[in-house]
Amino acid sequence: MFIYCCFLQGPENPFKTKQQLAQKNMLSGYVEDAHFNDFNFENQRKTFHSYGFCEDPSVNGAGTIVSTTNFADDPDDKTEDRLEKIKDRKSKKVIDGKTVFESRPLRTEDRRKRVRNNDATDIEGFLGPWGGYVDEEKVAKPTEEMQKELDEIVAKRKKKGKQAEEKTVEEKSSLHIQDPLDYQGRSFLHIPQDVGTNLKSLDPPDKCYLPKKLIHTWSGHTKAVSSIKLFPRSGHLLLSTSMDCKVKLWEVYKKRRLIRTYSGHSKAVRDSCFNNDGTKFLTAAYDKHVKLWDTETGQCISKFATNKIPYCVKFNPDEDKQHLFVAGTSDKKIVTWDINSGEVVQEYERHLGAVNTITFVDNNKKFVSTSDDKSLRVWEWDIPVDYKYIADPSMHSMPSTTLSANGKWLGCQSLNNQIIIFDVHGRFRVKRKKIFKGHMVAGYACQMTFSPEMSYVASGDGDGKVFIWDWKTTKLFSKFQAHDKVCIGCIWHPHETSKLITCGWDGQIKLWD
Repeated sequence: MFIYCCFLQGPENPFKTKQQLAQKNMLSGYVEDAHFNDFNFENQRKTFHSYGFCEDPSVNGAGTIVSTTNFADDPDDKTEDRLEKIKDRKSKKVIDGKTVFESRPLRTEDRRKRVRNNDATDIEGFLGPWGGYVDEEKVAKPTEEMQKELDEIVAKRKKKGKQAEEKTVEEKSSLHIQDPLDYQGRSFLHIPQDVGTNLKSLDPPDKCYLPKKLIHTWSGHTKAVSSIKLFPRSGHLLLSTSMDCKVKLWEVYKKRRLIRTYSGHSKAVRDSCFNNDGTKFLTAAYDKHVKLWDTETGQCISKFATNKIPYCVKFNPDEDKQHLFVAGTSDKKIVTWDINSGEVVQEYERHLGAVNTITFVDNNKKFVSTSDDKSLRVWEWDIPVDYKYIADPSMHSMPSTTLSANGKWLGCQSLNNQIIIFDVHGRFRVKRKKIFKGHMVAGYACQMTFSPEMSYVASGDGDGKVFIWDWKTTKLFSKFQAHDKVCIGCIWHPHETSKLITCGWDGQIKLWD
């Protein structure tokens, strides 16, 4: 069975223009294939670029000269006549129709003389292939008008760039208790033995409990408290740094008095660190200085100018290296200073962002650093190349880290509202089953802490709350409102079963039990 189809063409559409009625093979019209050799096209393009004329390389327009010369005044010119009229762009001489690939007499610009001295024995004057041209001008002087404009721009920049000279603040401290010595002549650094807890014990408590009520508030800072540190080993004193440029030392037991205030920074103090016996401590501030203080006398022993903001400082915990400390700075470096000489003895430069934390692990043979580049690097002491680099597209910046009391786990406060745990003694891997969630810390370097016998994990958050999770199951056990503003610091007392100390941006430090 055959089916015949016939198509009848109707009358022309009276509403379409001739242009619209014309045959089309694309939306804007009819495109014909133009076939020409690749070499010919490049030849003519380069000729036009160099000499200002070329031959139309398409088949239909073969032999037609296209030029920058205006032939509008004489449209009847033949190709040969046009070629005679074409002049070289630079020399303005009439040239024949040769392309760039054909030989022609060299122009004056093509033959620039070089300054030559190929005598290799002439050490001072030897030029070799680097000699410039004879008529080359190497210094281009601006015109008078341009020079005026440039001077104005430079003057404006200098005005902008002029930083206010840093105020030199005199280091001083004030004692707030009447008698710094007790009846036996012992200072406040002496570990008390009549507080109901053995503060000299090296063993953690057998069982810890959840803190439930506020038992004391230390208030004395006029601005936000940025960090808190307990006295090494005993924890009977508390050191706090603040945005009011001051550092304060408090009693944790008995009357819980303010003992001493240390002032010597012109800008907010960010971090502090005790040495092993607590007789000295370091402070790092936004005035780009790290200062070493005597805890008992309040005297500033020495200061170290970094020219960059130090974000964190740590003494080397080894007894034979107590004269060395490391500082993580805003220019992506970790710097080791020698207190005795006052000089930098080592620099670790591998991070791609400001260094936020430094934590010593593995019996102080190694240390871990975290940075704004969302990575974690592990370094061996005094070797400025990281031997382990942990970075992952899913990782976030970790601006606060804490090592557990048993030294096995490193807790990192991640800015995606999670606490991530790393296995320190193993291959430094993330413990996928130990992720603590529920709090809001995005944008804040809230400190987290472990209970001494590793049954709880606690952390402050951006809303001023304290969250406590179970270590084994990672379940949230407790949360309570601790501060009116961000709860930035959180420490579990190493000798107490349920004493938790928190600090916040409301300028208060609180003790919970």
